[in-house]
Amino acid sequence: MGKMLEAEVWTIARLEDGTAVLLRPLGADSAVPVFIGETEAQAILLGMGSDLRPDLLLELIKKDSLALWRVEVHDLREGIFYARILLTGREFSEKHPLTLDARPSEALALAVRSGGPIFIAQRVMDQAGLPVDFFLDAIGNAGANSADIMVGRSQGIEQEALQLELDQAVAGEKYERAAEIRDALALLDKGRENGQK
Repeated sequence: MGKMLEAEVWTIARLEDGTAVLLRPLGADSAVPVFIGETEAQAILLGMGSDLRPDLLLELIKKDSLALWRVEVHDLREGIFYARILLTGREFSEKHPLTLDARPSEALALAVRSGGPIFIAQRVMDQAGLPVDFFLDAIGNAGANSADIMVGRSQGIEQEALQLELDQAVAGEKYERAAEIRDALALLDKGRENGQK
C-alpha cells in the first residue's frame, strides 16, 4: 500500500461539472474534487453541522462491537475514485482491520458523521490534486451559475443542509416535511438575527 495522507473535507462546492466534496490533506495547499450527488452532499453537510439524528450504519457498527478506525480514498482509475471503510474491534485490529469497500461519498459521509479520520492516497493526490487557489479563483470569478461554494466549516452548514433537504422535499411533493424544514430554517434565521443585535 502506498503513502496515505490524513485529510479533511475542506468544503463542498458546486462547480461547472456538478457538486464536489473537496478533500484537502492537512496543511496542504491542494485539494481533490470528488464529484457526488445532491443527496450525498446533504449527508456530508448534515454531518459537518450539529445534526443529531440517529445514524443506522454507525448504530450497526457499535452494536456489532466494532468501531470506525478510518476512511480511505485509496485509488483513482479511469476517473473513478475508490474508497474503503476500516473497522476495528472484536478480532479486528489496526494491523488487520475489517475492510469494507464503499463509494467515496458514503465513506466520507460516515467519517464526517462519526468524527473519524479521513486519509487519501498520495498517488490520488498526484493524479487529481489541484491548487486550493484554483477553486477559490473558479468560485470567485465564475459567478453563481457555474461555481458556488456551498459551505466550509462555518455557521452556514446547517442552513445549507436544510435548504437541500427542503428542495428535495418540495420536488418529491412531501409538503408536510417541507413545512417542518421551512420552520427550522426560519428559526435559524431568527437566531442569526438575534446574534447580530
